[in-house]
Amino acid sequence: MSLLEVSKLKISYGGINAVKGIDLAVEEGEMVALIGANGAGKTTTLKAICGILKPAAGRVIYRGADVTGAASFTLVERGLALVPEGRQVFGRLTVEENLDMGAYARRDASAVKADRRRMYELFPRLYERRRQTAGTLSGGEQQMLAIGRALMSAPRLLLLDEPSMGLAPIMVQRIFETVRQVAEQGVTVLLVEQNAKLALEVSRRGYVMESGQITLADRARALLENPQVRQAYLGE
Repeated sequence: MSLLEVSKLKISYGGINAVKGIDLAVEEGEMVALIGANGAGKTTTLKAICGILKPAAGRVIYRGADVTGAASFTLVERGLALVPEGRQVFGRLTVEENLDMGAYARRDASAVKADRRRMYELFPRLYERRRQTAGTLSGGEQQMLAIGRALMSAPRLLLLDEPSMGLAPIMVQRIFETVRQVAEQGVTVLLVEQNAKLALEVSRRGYVMESGQITLADRARALLENPQVRQAYLGE
């Protein structure tokens, strides 16, 4: 059984069908990319999976249970965390306070402390800035913090929404290298990313989404070599 199964998912915004009955699955330990143009429905899909939006139809099965429309905070408690588009850190809180907010639902204080140390090892820049307010960080540092905050919830499944958006190329490489490390440490990842080449290079499988529908699904390497994907998303 897959860790995550999305079946016939439909999401509407006031008469507009943003997602039109898609199916996708993520196996335990995988990194899976969901790529597509702006407005394809990728972010909407993630929001429905993590409980921010209620689907019009279809099901979201997580760890064998139907969690369609479940409150997002209950899903965090069950090990599903979202790193939202645009980072959305708490600008007036310090870096350390932001990390601790990620662990709000946990009761294992000693493990939380150990995980905070692990975040500082994963993101040394955050340790250097741990007393700074998050609003004073650069975009790349805020992205590190957003990922670290989500990881502090001890997720089994991490949803990443456009982690490279607005970042300098060197910072994008750094963020993706860290995402790869996180996946290698056993966290399952569903990655939404407009940088299709980078997303497919770090993922095992991929889905292509166009106008609210999944139009291609294959191994990531096969999608990288697919002429349709190369022309539409890789600039060839």
